[in-house]
Formats: sequence, C-alpha cells, structure tokens
Amino acid sequence: MFRHILSVGGLTLASRVLGFLRDVLTAALLGAGPVADAFFVAFRLPNHFRALFAEGAFNSAFVPLFSAKLVQDGQEAAKRFAEEVMALLLIVQVLFLLAVLAVMPQFMTVFAPGFAGEPEKFRLAVLFTSITFPYLLFISLVSLYGGVLNSMSRFGAAAAAPIVMNLCLIAALVLATPLMPSAGHALSWGVFASGVAQFAYLAWDARKAGMGLRLVRPRWSADVKRFLTVLGPAALGSGLTQISLFADTLIASALPTGAVSYLYYADRLNQLPLGVIGIAVGTVLLPEMAKRIKGGDEAGAVDSQNRAVEFSLVLTLPAAVAFLVAGLPIVAVLFQHGAFGPSDAAASAATLQAYALGLPAFVVIRSLVSGFYARHDTATPVRVALAAVAVNVALKLALMGPLAQVGLAVATSVGAWVNAGLLAWLLIRRGLFKADARLLRNLPRMAAAAAAMAGVLWLVQERLSPWLTAHGLFERLAGLALLAVAGILAYAVAALALGLVRRSDLSRLRRRRAA
Repeated sequence: MFRHILSVGGLTLASRVLGFLRDVLTAALLGAGPVADAFFVAFRLPNHFRALFAEGAFNSAFVPLFSAKLVQDGQEAAKRFAEEVMALLLIVQVLFLLAVLAVMPQFMTVFAPGFAGEPEKFRLAVLFTSITFPYLLFISLVSLYGGVLNSMSRFGAAAAAPIVMNLCLIAALVLATPLMPSAGHALSWGVFASGVAQFAYLAWDARKAGMGLRLVRPRWSADVKRFLTVLGPAALGSGLTQISLFADTLIASALPTGAVSYLYYADRLNQLPLGVIGIAVGTVLLPEMAKRIKGGDEAGAVDSQNRAVEFSLVLTLPAAVAFLVAGLPIVAVLFQHGAFGPSDAAASAATLQAYALGLPAFVVIRSLVSGFYARHDTATPVRVALAAVAVNVALKLALMGPLAQVGLAVATSVGAWVNAGLLAWLLIRRGLFKADARLLRNLPRMAAAAAAMAGVLWLVQERLSPWLTAHGLFERLAGLALLAVAGILAYAVAALALGLVRRSDLSRLRRRRAA
C-alpha cells in the first residue's frame, strides 16, 4: 500500500510542480483583476460539478462495487459493469451539459451573482464558462477510467492525468495568449483541450490493461440498480460538500475585486499537500480496504486505515506549519511578479494561513471516509457532511464582513475539523475503527516535531529576509529553497530524535522500493 501511495504521491507532486509553474505564469499575465476573477469562476464551476458527478460521489460508489466484482466474478464481468455505468454516465452528462449551455447567463447569475454589477466581468464569466464547461463531460469519463485502473492496482495513469492538464494550460498560456484577446481566453480553451487529452490518455491505458470500454446500450441491470442505490447518498454528500465551495464562489463574487483570485492562489498552494498526500492516500486506501473487507480481513482493513491516518499526518503537519509560519514569503516568491503586486501577495498569504489551519483535517478525512465507503455505507458521510456544511456556511456569512475572503477560508477550515471529528467518532462508536498503540504513541511526537520545525522556520526566515525580499528572482527563489531545506531538515531531525521515524523503517522502505 505504501509503495502505491508513494507512486501516486510522486506523480501528483510532479503535477503540482507543473501547476505552480502554470500559476506563476497565470499570476504574471492575469494578476488579480476582473479578467482573472472571470476565468477563475469559469475554472471552478466545472470542477465543483466534477466533484459532484465524478471524483467524490462517483468514485465512492463505483470503486468498492467494481473492486468486489473484480474479486468475485472476474475481469470480464467487472468490465461489463463498467460499460453499463459509462453508458448511464454519458447520458446524464450530455443532457446536463446541453441544459447548462442553453441557460449560461442565468446560470452565472445564480453562481456568481456579485458579477452582475460589473457588466464586462459578467460577460467574460459567461463566455469563459461556456468554453470550459464541456471539460466536465471528459473529466467525468476520466474518473470512470481512473476508478477502473485503480481497482486493478494500476495507479500511474490516473495519477499522471493532471500532468497532462497542466501541460495543456501552460501551452495555452505560452502559445495561445498572443493570438487571443487575453490570457483568460487562452486558458479557457486550454481547460477544454486538457479534458479531451486526459480522457484520451486514460482510455489508451485502460485498453493496454485489457479494460478498453465499449459504448453499449444503457441497461437497467441489477448491478446498475445497486450502483445507483449507493450513488444516491454519495451524490447527496458530495452535493453538500459542494454547497460550501459554491458558497465561497457566491460570497467572494460579492466581495471587492480580487477576492476570488486571492482564494484561488491560496487554495492552489493548500492543494499541494492535499493532493500529494490526502488524495494519494485516499485513492490507494479505498480499493485496499474494499478488497480486504470482501475477503473477510477486517483486522487488516483497520490496520491499513491506522497506517493511512498516521502516514497522512506525518507528512501533512509540516506543510501546515510551513504555510502558517512562512505563508507570506512563499506566496510572494512564487506569485509576486508582473500584474500580481505586494498587496495581492499579502491578501493571498493571509488566506493561505487560514486554509492551513484545516489542512490536517482535510487530509485525514480522505482516510476516514474510506472506512464507510469500503463497506458500501455512503449514507453516514452524508449526515456528517450536512452538519459540517451547516457550520461552514454559517461561519462564512458571519465572517465575510470583518475578514473578507480570509473569513471564508477560516470557515472552510472549521468545517473540515467538524467533518473529520464526527467521522472518527462514528467509526469508533460502531467498532469499525480503533486507533492502535502505534498511532496513539506517535501523535504527540508529530506535534513536537512540528513545533520544532515552526521555531526553526521563524528564526531562519528572519535571517533570510534580504534574500526573500530581493529584487532579483534568482535570489528570492534561492532564499525560499534554503528556507524549505531548513524546515525539512528540522522536522526530519526532530522526527528521528523523537522516534517518530526509525532508521530501520527507512531502510526497509528503500529495500522494498528497490525490489
């Protein structure tokens, strides 16, 4: 399991590095003005629905059922099931896409009402979203193929798909921007092209694995009925989660110009550990637990979940500390170029620090929900999500006035902790999870190592201030690199000294990877 997590995490890290290059170019060309706000809304809206129709609800329902089908009935039966689900998915997606495109101005009035007072920004948002929204169709098919391949323990292609997306967007920025009215136009077409490219890549890999899916006539089979039965609560749960994200977009559109962009840039940094660690762990853990439970190995499933929670926290806590202590130099060095000025960097850094407060909870949620989804229980996470969303949205409305977009990020973090706490409590109460001795022993060690890292970062940041604020980009990047190395070394030394990580574990991991 750890080898697969490292593989997925490594590919995701490569994608996020390319994503940072993309964001640096985007910040320099777009800044945080009306064109940027319009594009970021156009980019976020199909991704909100992607989480609803694809990754969130779809994977939580499809992967456990497909994995069980693979174990029980073999590859051909599992393939037929995937083809039946794909036929249903295509019908729903095409109808939804046509409906949204037909009423795009009204759609934008609902999801970005604050833009209505600025006609040019509203016009651009409608145009950009009309271009980007078909991305949803292709990325939903990517999620289907990704679920198939992950269930077969082929994690590489699905994890590498975002690399394809970032390459498409970078190419659009560099090659298409000079040919179009703005970088926002070029990026919108790049989003559309990236959906097509990712779909083609995963379809090719699935065919290599003997899982090339055919277009078949939709059938109301027993397997499809069961899938829809499990999908219903999962879709509702994802829908509740998306309400809080939609609330960000709605409320931020009513805040002064730049708020949407500050949320975007901060979230992009926050998504690095969430993607590299949280998504990698969740991607591998769900089929792993589903197979163990189907094979009657409940103890093994609980052990896998303990190790996933431990692994997630060991790697996430230093990232959260880095964002809290060194948020401003990180944002300034990476994004403060061209149209993105010092005030934009300060606003984005404050938003990043608010997101960082909830980062450990966001990552652990990925491990905890697998305990329900692997047992085909998609209803319980819905009830938990309802409570978390209620807290989240109430806090957004309360904090948007005094704290602007920072208040939205604080509310998101509090909602994440409510979600994680309730999930853990319910798993323990039902006897489905128990923190073992190793996890309980290591939690205070993680906190101590993170505190040591925070102290070192604070001290080194002061010493490197001339580099971090220099005019030359090379000096600033070198200063940020030295700051990162100092933080990593501080955490690693503390982890070894406290016994959080043992040399024997590292040696065993190296031997396994070499094998």
